[in-house]
Amino acid sequence: MPSPIVQKLQEEIQALEHELNHELPEELKRARAHGDLSENAEYIMAKQRQDYVGARLAQLKKRIADLSLVNVNNIPKDRIAFGSQVVLYDIDRDVEINYKLVTSEESDVSKGWISTTSPIGRSLMGKKVGDEVTVKTPNGVREFEIRSVITIHEQN
Repeated sequence: MPSPIVQKLQEEIQALEHELNHELPEELKRARAHGDLSENAEYIMAKQRQDYVGARLAQLKKRIADLSLVNVNNIPKDRIAFGSQVVLYDIDRDVEINYKLVTSEESDVSKGWISTTSPIGRSLMGKKVGDEVTVKTPNGVREFEIRSVITIHEQN
């Protein structure tokens, strides 16, 4: 069974393929019936949507291919990487923060799930307990000390 992320992407692909192969051709056919295509807003919008859907499909299929290449055995056992749960000490705010590093599709800041591609996520990759990390965020520079790391290999 595919992971929930891949399943979600596959569902979006199915919906977009249906739109591209069934709904948009009908819209284009109706719009063509209105005559002059150069000033036909319906036709122009349907063509733009068709271009967008095609590009999004390509992007989703590439993302699924990329996710299929993730090999858990290649994820470090002694450093922060995808799947790690980390406790950071925010030096400026004097608080501890818990994060889990996830894919961009799973990212949910309210749960403490941050993407490995976010500014904080990128800065944590490869670091160890005791390391200090300086991160440039949209709200300014933040400094953290890494207090604990539980890698994907140590989780149940």
